[in-house]
Amino acid sequence: MSWCILVISSLIAFIYKHIFELTSPKNDESRLIPIPTYAMANLPIILGLSVYVLLTLAVGLYAGRRIKGSADFIVAGRRLGIWLATGTLAATWFGGGIVIGAASEAYKKGFLGVIADPFGAALCLFLAGLFYVRVMRRMGLTTIAGFFESRFGPSAGALAALCTIPAYLGWVASLMVAFGRVIQSLTGIDPTLGICIGAAIVLVYTTAGGMWAVTLTDFIQVAVLTVGLLVITPLLLNDMGGWSAISARIPEDRFYLYPRDAGAPGWFAYARDWLVIGLGNLAGQDLIQRGLSSRSETVAQNSAYLAGALYLTVGLLPVFLGIAGTLIFPDIADPDMIMMQLGMKYLSPLAMAVFLGALVSALMSSADSALLAPASVIGWDLARYVRPDADERSILRICRISVPILGMIALYLALAHNTVYTLMVNSWSILLATLFVPLTAGIWWSRSNLPGALAAMVSGFLAWICLIYLAPDLPADLLAVPVALLFLVVLSRKTQGTFPARPLADADGRPVTLENRMGLGRR
Repeated sequence: MSWCILVISSLIAFIYKHIFELTSPKNDESRLIPIPTYAMANLPIILGLSVYVLLTLAVGLYAGRRIKGSADFIVAGRRLGIWLATGTLAATWFGGGIVIGAASEAYKKGFLGVIADPFGAALCLFLAGLFYVRVMRRMGLTTIAGFFESRFGPSAGALAALCTIPAYLGWVASLMVAFGRVIQSLTGIDPTLGICIGAAIVLVYTTAGGMWAVTLTDFIQVAVLTVGLLVITPLLLNDMGGWSAISARIPEDRFYLYPRDAGAPGWFAYARDWLVIGLGNLAGQDLIQRGLSSRSETVAQNSAYLAGALYLTVGLLPVFLGIAGTLIFPDIADPDMIMMQLGMKYLSPLAMAVFLGALVSALMSSADSALLAPASVIGWDLARYVRPDADERSILRICRISVPILGMIALYLALAHNTVYTLMVNSWSILLATLFVPLTAGIWWSRSNLPGALAAMVSGFLAWICLIYLAPDLPADLLAVPVALLFLVVLSRKTQGTFPARPLADADGRPVTLENRMGLGRR
């Protein structure tokens, strides 16, 4: 893999030099803090964090030795038990969006600022376990686009693959930005360099080990994150006077879970916050990939429930810390830095090292998954659509090459749009507008067919784009859903004679049983 590491490092160096220098003001000397003085004060923390990151990288590279074919790279040989499946699913959700981005939004807006994540994201996990993953695991699929190809036809699979890829680029970009924030707060260097460092680490071990590397590193990272937040949060709250004293000084509206005195646009925006991830990510390759990697459909179902429960407990801790931070740092210039500022103010060097390990774990565990998802779709679906006779070795090579290419695009987006939460949430708009309706209909409505699915994807996309410009104050992605549903139903009914609906079938073309499709604990 030495060639891969060399290529990734060279590309990152090129982007940092040529893109960042072209887009940054030349005379803004205040952007950089002198590195030696600032970094030396945190040298023990930096060294401890570096060791942790290197160990994670070593585990990922070791996992690369288990890759024997594309199925190992994409779905870990379909051998994940309940603990590994839950760990990798939870770690994927615990990204920079929740640990840094949600804390920032909670600082600015309270609970109403974080409806999409963690509340909408937890909704997505529960819905996936209840309505989606059992059937898809039963079908023996490899990617989300594979469902569309099996259920509707090759053209639907190719279009679904094209819709999947852009969503993950924005998500990876948000995670890179968050990593840059962590490095900036610790060393004082410009966050752009931190973004590039994080990108290099994740690109190397994801390219080398695929789903096995992601699974093993995710399990370690979610353990570190959970322990870190459970230990550190009480320490922080205690040093700030205890939650009772803190909450008594915070305005009541910070804890509202729904808008008060909001007009129609406000309620539309509120519904969008719940559903852009809550429904949009049901068609996400990262979510489905973990279900498909599970040992059985029961494991896939239960891991979604367990990850959702973990997200609504541990995942809410950064939200409470963000709200509490309004009392300690009422006028912070950059709300994305609130978690780091709290840690720097109240934690000892050892506790801060654990805290940073938790943050870095969250970022890397999501970034590797977000990179692997579109790379899998490119290698398994698009490449086979262009070259139906592609062998296992070619598919694996394409998947691996796709990881650094996608990473470079995401790195550019991270440098151009330097925010965390907005990048993360908006990433799922295209999946909500295009894939949610035909995916749900493909599982639960037997009469949905190829023309209906294609019409839903195309009309949903066009409605989303048009509404962004025609009604910028309304949630375009959410309003695109009924448009897609209307076209799917009308076209499916009109064309049943010429395009009869395909039944749900497994990878060998055999119809799958529809019994126990819902995730209600049955085997």
